[in-house]
Amino acid sequence: MIIKPRIKGFVCITSHPTGCLENIREQANYAASQKISGGQKPKRVLVIGSSTGYGLASRITAAFSCGADTLGVYFERPPTDERPASAGFYNSQAFCKLVRKEGYKAEDINGDAFSNEIKDEVIAKAKEFGGQFDLVIYSLASPRRTDPEDGSTYRACLKPIGAVYKNKTLDTDKKEVKDITIEPASDDEISQTEKVMGGEDWELWTDALLGANLLSPDCLNIAYSYIGPQVTQPIYRNGTIGRAKLHLENTAARITEKMAQAGSGKAYVSVNKALVTQASSAIPVVPLYVSILYKIMAEKGTHEGCIEQTCRLFKDHLFGESEISVDEEQRIRLDDWEMDPDVQQKIIEIWPYVNTGNLSELTDFDIYQEEFLKLFGFGRKDVDYDIEVDPAATV
Repeated sequence: MIIKPRIKGFVCITSHPTGCLENIREQANYAASQKISGGQKPKRVLVIGSSTGYGLASRITAAFSCGADTLGVYFERPPTDERPASAGFYNSQAFCKLVRKEGYKAEDINGDAFSNEIKDEVIAKAKEFGGQFDLVIYSLASPRRTDPEDGSTYRACLKPIGAVYKNKTLDTDKKEVKDITIEPASDDEISQTEKVMGGEDWELWTDALLGANLLSPDCLNIAYSYIGPQVTQPIYRNGTIGRAKLHLENTAARITEKMAQAGSGKAYVSVNKALVTQASSAIPVVPLYVSILYKIMAEKGTHEGCIEQTCRLFKDHLFGESEISVDEEQRIRLDDWEMDPDVQQKIIEIWPYVNTGNLSELTDFDIYQEEFLKLFGFGRKDVDYDIEVDPAATV
């Protein structure tokens, strides 16, 4: 079939296997150019949430920069003869194809990472895989979670806390800047969002891995978070997602204590930069903010995508020659270039004036759209999208 992008709201419901393969090849080539040498680099890596965004970039970096064997966990839709797979499925398939050519191990487990069954499957697979992990990356992004203990299902929401939120946002379908009003979250919505996106499941994963003696003495256990700027604080950091991220960050201290007692390394939260991802595209205000941010950082020469950011994390922080640097809350700050006061001041100056008419002038929305399409394997100049492909074939 000929596969074209079909966009509904903030998601593309189709994906292109060849485009996804070329995306992974491009990222792998970059990671290979950022080789990490020395004895500190990881040999075996577990990535929980490995099929898109920062989790995918972490897996690519671990393999192609460090030469590590990787076990990836994700929940993605496989293809049928009539329907393409999700982009994450094609990404993972492409990664395994490319990395095995380099002689490294790569194994996948496709299922609900929140469940006890998948944790048990990972533990069984890890023992076959070679033993203890030197690095664990926790990078799950899901709108819902079923508690493995009592079977209750919780749903996350994107709402402010304590007050109605009014601001401008970007309708990416219509290329239109418009006003938005969001009612505040209830206590139940706050609690449910924390259950989905907080640190509870990260801690459960750590408990399971420690119980199976699968974390090496020098293991680094990393979860990803985001803080964001002044213009997004009411809907993000001070909203339901931010409350969940705070829970995630606070969980790192408990996990570190457990790992220390077991002689198995340390946990960190890495605060990363705002990027075009499937998760961030769903958050009101963020697409407009990212479009402005991209333009400013590109002009300053400091813009990074997922793979560039993750390679910097590995090379300069996790496995560099110096000690891991953290802020006063013990977080690694990969958002330092985004939060440069000069960058943020320019965003504050632009924000009141950006509208539909000057969107292309004041932002890099065209780049935002290109990056969004690329998430699903579309918009690449080196792929002919008029050629028929078999959606169920191996890439």
